Amino acid sequence: MPSSNLSLRDTALAVLVVFIWGTNFVVVVWGLNMLPPLIMAAFRFALVLFPAIFFLKKPDVPWSNLAVYGLCVGSGQFGLLYIAMDGLISPGVASVVMQMQLFFTIAIAARRTGEKPRLHQMLGLVPAAAGLLLILIHNGEGITTTGLVMVLGGAVCWGISNQASREAAHGAAARGTPMNPLAYVVWASLFSMPALLIMSLVLEGPTRITQAVLASHWPIWATLVWQSAANTLFGYTIWAWLLSRYPAATVAPMSLLVPVFGISAAAIVLHEPLPGWKLAATLLIMAGVSINLLWRPKNVLMRGEAG
Repeated sequence: MPSSNLSLRDTALAVLVVFIWGTNFVVVVWGLNMLPPLIMAAFRFALVLFPAIFFLKKPDVPWSNLAVYGLCVGSGQFGLLYIAMDGLISPGVASVVMQMQLFFTIAIAARRTGEKPRLHQMLGLVPAAAGLLLILIHNGEGITTTGLVMVLGGAVCWGISNQASREAAHGAAARGTPMNPLAYVVWASLFSMPALLIMSLVLEGPTRITQAVLASHWPIWATLVWQSAANTLFGYTIWAWLLSRYPAATVAPMSLLVPVFGISAAAIVLHEPLPGWKLAATLLIMAGVSINLLWRPKNVLMRGEAG
């Protein structure tokens, strides 16, 4: 029976992972100062894919499942998020709004499996929706309606990818071959990276891409390595390892620190303003997420990567 309390070492690991995920929103902004959003996302998943795919066996899941996960995480979650963060929404607010993925995960699971949302999950949606409305009211103050919609679209795609990975893990376990979550992310990048590259060539154009790459300096590669190695490969692997050692109800609430680190880093490093309405909207959205994660935690549905 797994322990219900994180050890001191594992608590430190969990905090390190959510710190990386939260502060990554600032790192993304640094990268967007040098590269267009879609080609930067394509480079990120290229570094997730290579060279790791040569050392990891393909997980025992259908190619169709890998495609859904890879396309939703790549083109959907990060493609939309990066475009939105390229001047359409501030990084601190983006880190908070992305947490709406929890509600989309619940809704998608209900659609796919017939799981009915619990009362506390529906109640949690009320303050979260109020927080989104408050953000929308302040359109133009570092936030645009288009940016907000794109981040919400990314959150929807995150919810779909959560369900895809959940079905993949359950299917592999039923066949007696537990899924390697790191291999799953790496092999799914076979679909993430090409899709993002095609979108970049069509929407950003070869000329803009070439000019941006030639004009970039070594820091862009540092930000890309951070996003791929630290944020994706290290973060996802450690999180999955923690979930294998402890109940989800013990690990999942740690993800509440992601927007805390995200909005704090944006304020400290990027000097993003923190007016009262923004703090109020953050508290409302996090209150909704907290109700879902902390009230009857055995019903937590989301186990996925953040940021």
